Amino acid sequence: MQPHPTLPWRPYPAMTDAERLTAAERFYETMATRRTCRAFADTPVPRAIIETAIRTAGTAPSGANHQPWYFAVVASADKKRAIREGAEAEERAFYEGKAGQEWLESLAPLGTDADKGYLEIAPWLIVIFEQRRGGPEPGDDRQNYYVTESVGLATGLLLASLHQAGLATLTHTPNPMKFLNTLCERPATEKPVMIVVAGHPATDATIPVHATLRKPLDAITSWL
Repeated sequence: MQPHPTLPWRPYPAMTDAERLTAAERFYETMATRRTCRAFADTPVPRAIIETAIRTAGTAPSGANHQPWYFAVVASADKKRAIREGAEAEERAFYEGKAGQEWLESLAPLGTDADKGYLEIAPWLIVIFEQRRGGPEPGDDRQNYYVTESVGLATGLLLASLHQAGLATLTHTPNPMKFLNTLCERPATEKPVMIVVAGHPATDATIPVHATLRKPLDAITSWL
């Protein structure tokens, strides 16, 4: 088999272990301030910031490097209104009986309900789709691998990038979400997995105390 081309590993900047720890701690301290926002201002956010955050998301690792993600970015008032209407229809069904009692009890400390007004107020909605088929080149029609894991990694980088840019975010997952294919003009072969709302928080935005709770390191780690 003919060997595929390679490039030399690009060295990271020279750092001592102490400097690496400081950098890791600094990043943790920044990300530890990230919170889900449910009250947005309509303050404009430059498109270039969203573009850069999506480019960052596109650097995520993926199965066979097929990059099975697509980001439909919505700024149109009409589109945002239609997305809100579709999402709230699903949310009303969820809160009126579709969700089990245990699920509703788990959500209660967060104060969520079927009203998703922020979908119209925030300047940007980023609808994330996963692609079961595609490939690394435009126009490819090949099986993609580890699609859910790959899109999850890309979404995490997107949220981190938006937070680094000083923007508030919210992840919204109405269920089912197929109405988003039509509204975002995406083929039925793609699966919508999440709406990321991005913008500035409203001046009166609050955070549920429950949302600030984080499991300690010893509860999420084992050293073997």
